[in-house]
Order: sequence, then C-alpha cells, then structure tokens
Amino acid sequence: MGERVQTAYLRLFEVRVLHHYWLDEGDVEHSAIVDDGLRTSRLLTYDVRKVLALEPSAETAQLIAGMQGVFRATGLGLVVAVPHGTVTDLDATFTFHVRAAAFDYAAYTALTLRPQPVVDVLDPGDDTIHRYKANVPVLSNLTGAARGTSSAKRLFLSTEYAGSDAGDGVEAVVMSGTQVRQLTGDPPAAPFHVLGARSELPVYVHQGDVPAIVPPAGSTGAPPRGVELSTITRARSSNTSGIPPDVVAIIKLAPRRTDDNAFSFANANGSVRAPTRVFEVHLRNRWTTRRYRDQRDGSVTSTDANPTALTFFGNTEPDRKPRTDALAVERDTDDPTRVTQLISEIYV
Repeated sequence: MGERVQTAYLRLFEVRVLHHYWLDEGDVEHSAIVDDGLRTSRLLTYDVRKVLALEPSAETAQLIAGMQGVFRATGLGLVVAVPHGTVTDLDATFTFHVRAAAFDYAAYTALTLRPQPVVDVLDPGDDTIHRYKANVPVLSNLTGAARGTSSAKRLFLSTEYAGSDAGDGVEAVVMSGTQVRQLTGDPPAAPFHVLGARSELPVYVHQGDVPAIVPPAGSTGAPPRGVELSTITRARSSNTSGIPPDVVAIIKLAPRRTDDNAFSFANANGSVRAPTRVFEVHLRNRWTTRRYRDQRDGSVTSTDANPTALTFFGNTEPDRKPRTDALAVERDTDDPTRVTQLISEIYV
C-alpha cells in the first residue's frame, strides 16, 4: 500500500463581497429581512462569481505559492488557506484585483456613473510614463471600519464615512447625523434617500474609498483620484505594478493592524489567528425613479413621486419591474453636467 501524506490547512482570511442588488428585498436591506429562511436562502443562492472576478495579483499569487497555500474564489468572495504551522511574513501585502464579470454590472451598481478613464502621464524628470485609472476604490483592512463589538464585531474593508460634502455627486453615500444617505442627484441641493441608521447598516463601498493620486512633480493630466495601473520606463522598457486596465476595485490586506487588532489575521509571531478573520465588502445598488410608458407608442403614462431601490428581488409585479438596461440619466437643462435624477423606464 502506497504512503499517503495529508496536510491540514487553516484559513488565513476570507473576504466576502456582497452586492445588494442581488441580496436586498426591494428597499429592505438584506440583514433586515424579517424572514430568517428567506434571508438565509438569499445568501445560499448568491454567487459573486457571476458578477465579479476576484483574482490575486501576480506578486500575491507567488506569495501564496511560496507559503504552499491555496487561493479559492467562492460564491461569497475569496478564501486563502495555508498549511497548519505556516508563519506569515508580517511585512507582506496580499493584493486582489476585482473586475466586472457581468456585462451589465455597471447598470445596477451605484457610483458607476463616475468616469474611469485610463490616462498616461509623463514624468518630465526621468521620462517615465505613469498609467492611472480614475475613480477606482482601494479597500483595505488597514483602513476599514468596524461595526459592533466582541464576537458580533463586523470587519468592513471600506473606510468610515465622512460627513456630507456639498461637492459629493449622484450616488455618493454620506452621513447626516446618525443617518446614512445615498444621493439620487448632483449638487447643489442634491436629492437623497435615507438608507437607515449608521449602526444598523453595513459600511458600503463609497466615494471616500477612492484614494488621491499624487502625480510626479511637474506632470500634467493625472486624474485627482484613482489608482496607478503601471509604470513604464521607456529607456529600459520596464513595466511594474501590472494592474489590469479593466479593474473596478482593488483589495489590499496586511497581516497586522496596530490601531485595531480585530483586523489582524496573523499573530505577532506570524502564526494564523483564530478564529478566521472574515472581511466584508458591500456594494450598493442604485435608487431610480420609475417612469411608466405605453409599450405601443412609448408615451409616458405616469412617473413615481420618489426613487425606488433597483434590486433583483422585491414585491413589484414582474411586468412593472425595471430592467437594468433601461436606465435614463436626466440632466439639468441649464447645466448638462449636473444629474437631476436617474430614471428606470418601464414599458407596460
């Protein structure tokens, strides 16, 4: 009989990426669904792999392989596991690229109206080309916010919300007192919908998760916020970073966080912490105003007074449910750059 060797693996960390278009029940946030069975079944049938592709960077893939670990994309997000007894390099960074897998991802995901151009910027000092992509959020356990305490503490990779800023645009998520609001138009006097109390909601991916870009001195054309995709030194034909240009978000995880140890997934000696750290990323669905048209001639028959959650599940009858590809962006006639509302066109 041949010898069989078995290796016990421990989860180093888990990341759950939850899109509320596929989880909420209309305007009822997933965790607030009263029916326990429905709330559980919604998670069991959810598969983020149909929406987003989660992949380790080339450096992270090598890092995991060097630990004899494994990476797995799961229905809820991703998991990294390592053999029992593995010691993690405390200076390591685990980076994951998030790309859209669903063709209509941008149609039902909040904040995707913000342009994401890819821009090449020349450093006049050393002839290096820096390639940037605007408005890409970076999510990290070093800057993420938490909710709850002790065993009920939830670890989000989005930063804490800032107070409402008069410059925040349509679909921005802002705080007003203890309320979390999602803007449904642009300033001035931006309309909004109250999502709920801060203490009762997840920390959603928001505009504050997009880092500021610091371009080379003397250069021009860099977007104010976003990420650097690559650096190309023309004299040496070298290319570093290697972030794919179709990236929609970046996840960065470090083994230790000094100001909140709950976010650490390794002990001070590099051993795996127990229980497994589970980090959460929550993506907002859109809120749109429903406008009904006669399917025979396209004439408007009625328009709802207020925006409604754009979700896959809800209590609206099927023939009056918005399609994600029927979004109309209405703008101010005096200022075409200003969005006044988002419309879901429904033909009945």
